[in-house]
Amino acid sequence: MRYAFSLIELLIVVLIMGIIYTISVGSFKNIKNKNQKLTLSGLKVYLQNVPHSKNVRLLCGSECLKCSVFSDGKKYDEIKSFLDKSVKSYRYDFSYGMVELEKDNDTCFSYTLNKDGVGEQIFVEFKDKVYDFSSYLGKTPVYDSVADALEAKESLIREVLR
Repeated sequence: MRYAFSLIELLIVVLIMGIIYTISVGSFKNIKNKNQKLTLSGLKVYLQNVPHSKNVRLLCGSECLKCSVFSDGKKYDEIKSFLDKSVKSYRYDFSYGMVELEKDNDTCFSYTLNKDGVGEQIFVEFKDKVYDFSSYLGKTPVYDSVADALEAKESLIREVLR
């Protein structure tokens, strides 16, 4: 008559419990992400979480009423009421400072991340805030004005040049 479980039986039970836990936590994480509203400060993280092997791109139409997310050139998701026409994009130029990027007739806003998580090096002005997409690591820095963003960028360059 046996009174205890063998080591192999216990390991199998722990393994099965681990698999069930992993599946359930992953499902809860997906539910949480779908219910969250997308913001510019969370855009980079959102795009990094879209499954892709080459690149992922957010493309907003001319009126910015609707944006589409493309994963490796194929439509992945659609986002409504994310931005409006007041959004402006800038690129930092060492000689000229912040240079506003011109919009074409079909596109209000566009942002692309490659497979390594490196995105376009731009600053985005929207609703009295400026979002710095030029940093590779960490959260997207947010500034109160284009002048503040320019000062932060030039301060970083001065620090690197020392």
